[in-house]
Amino acid sequence: MATIVMLGGNGYIGRHTTLKWLEKDSTAQFYVLSRSGKNSLVDPRVHTLKADVSDYQSVKSVLPDKVDYIVDFVGRPEKDPEVFKQVNNKPAEVMQKIAEEKGAKAMGFVGGTFGPKSFVNGKKAIMQDLQKSSVRLEVVEPTVVYGADRNDAISKMVPLLKVFGIFFKQMKPVTVDAVASELVTKLTR
Repeated sequence: MATIVMLGGNGYIGRHTTLKWLEKDSTAQFYVLSRSGKNSLVDPRVHTLKADVSDYQSVKSVLPDKVDYIVDFVGRPEKDPEVFKQVNNKPAEVMQKIAEEKGAKAMGFVGGTFGPKSFVNGKKAIMQDLQKSSVRLEVVEPTVVYGADRNDAISKMVPLLKVFGIFFKQMKPVTVDAVASELVTKLTR
């Protein structure tokens, strides 16, 4: 039975990754950590816990003893470099420390190739730091993610981005199911 910890895993990509993983491994147990402690997924294998994912002690205090995989889904563009570090770098640092202490098989990380240059470069820098760990790192770097239950301004741009994606790979949108499947496949190989 695999134990998977998901930092910020109740968001769009995290929820779909949990569903894909449940399809692949019906015995897996998920510990989804977020500030709200809320999750729209209802399943006895999904344990939703409230924790500040940017604070090591907060995360450590709610973790199970065994952690096979840990994934960081947290991230968003921020103009202020200090806010960017708090929102994006800190959860990644917490993930790495937990993975190393618990002897995890692998860490998962969601990068990005679409968005403000500071966001894309910031995510790349985080990935470079995580690759120095003794724990294997698996990364997905989607462009614009769409499908399933996403219905916002960006998802409305998908038809136009599909056209641009023919000419510019970094603009080609990808479905959330494809992103989730890629991450689960990479982590469990």
